[in-house]
Amino acid sequence: MSCICVGPKRAGKTHLLKALENPESIDETTYSMPTNGTNIFTINIPTKLSTATNSTSKTEQTADKDCKDAADAAGSKRKKPPLKCIRILEIGGAMAPLWRQYYGNVSKLIYVVDTSNLCQISAAGVLLYSILAEPRLQRCRILLVLAKMDYAYRQMRNEALLMLQISKLQKEVRQELTIVEASAVSHLGFDAIYAWLQIP
Repeated sequence: MSCICVGPKRAGKTHLLKALENPESIDETTYSMPTNGTNIFTINIPTKLSTATNSTSKTEQTADKDCKDAADAAGSKRKKPPLKCIRILEIGGAMAPLWRQYYGNVSKLIYVVDTSNLCQISAAGVLLYSILAEPRLQRCRILLVLAKMDYAYRQMRNEALLMLQISKLQKEVRQELTIVEASAVSHLGFDAIYAWLQIP
């Protein structure tokens, strides 16, 4: 898998990925069990985002939406078209000691943090630092998702970033770190996540 999703236990990874895969499948009453093991999600990038990103390319307008074809096109020598869909491997938070087993050939990593649970932020920071220090992920794009923003009060976002020392990290890490506020229920931040996912 070239894209994986990790984060502490009960951070909202499954909810987020289910909502990205099928926005109608998640609402205020949806409940999911903590992931013990792994899940695979296939995320289709909305057509409006794909065409808006590069509407001048004929190759992108006629490209097939199948993930295999998109991957083949992305691997060609000419200008890479944006991806039409992507498969994401979610790895449960309880498997944090084993995350390193999945780092081979990873080009994108989604790290989910629950902003409504400040007690978990310190643990989330330690896990994030271990990811950023991993030699195999030095060229990896990293998306930091501040999840459950519909449950958090506004100041929590700033407190979470402060506790994670993001301003300091962005100056010191090699990886391209993108931060998105998101909610699986209200779909806050989904356009930004889709745009990040479609980068080849």
